[in-house]
Amino acid sequence: MTGKNNTKTLTQLIDEQYGVKGTPKRDEFEAGFQAFKLGAMIQEARIKKGLTQEELAAKCGTTKSYISRLENNVKEVRISTLQKIVELGLGGHLNLSIKL
Repeated sequence: MTGKNNTKTLTQLIDEQYGVKGTPKRDEFEAGFQAFKLGAMIQEARIKKGLTQEELAAKCGTTKSYISRLENNVKEVRISTLQKIVELGLGGHLNLSIKL
């Protein structure tokens, strides 16, 4: 047996599967991941607050189905709607940043 190590980092696996950053396939993957992450963060915060999707929707003036779509990887969300969900519905504060 050789002591060869075939362990790869997550970045290496993503590079192999979707290409390097800046390629169309990788950019599509990255955008999808960001949408997934946003939905997971909203869902986690809602559950921590002990709210149902319906209760959160009522607090911020949207529908249960919209909250469900957001939590389940909707591709687009208006910043103003996201701000209402976070601030009015969850009692939090929305922070945005730009990385170059």
